[in-house]
Amino acid sequence: MRVEVTIEWCHDTTFRLAKGEKCDSLNPKEMLLYATAECAGITIMSILAKERIKPKSLEIEMSGELDTESVTAKSVYHSFHIVYNIECRHLEEQVKVSRAVNLANETYCGTLQMMRKIAPVSHEIAIVSSE
Repeated sequence: MRVEVTIEWCHDTTFRLAKGEKCDSLNPKEMLLYATAECAGITIMSILAKERIKPKSLEIEMSGELDTESVTAKSVYHSFHIVYNIECRHLEEQVKVSRAVNLANETYCGTLQMMRKIAPVSHEIAIVSSE
């Protein structure tokens, strides 16, 4: 069974669940995905702040495949996938944004590193510029 959580950057230092969802509606398996996505997002924004880059938008979709057909207490993740959707202001920012995402994904996000001890984590990055 695939479980998925999507978060959006709130244009400050925080993230929120997409589509108006509330954290108290998430089950513990979804909360794990939420925490991982938020850690990755905070890490990315920290790296971009050092580069003085503020993207127009940042959305992170974190999903995991469970070994059961429904969410139960005994369900275990056997893989994870994270999708980064970022809109830059300028084409020149895309390289730095891509680097920030890769650094967060591969090195600096501690929660993602922990998730790799549970199961493999794949990722994809979609960066567009509006100007």
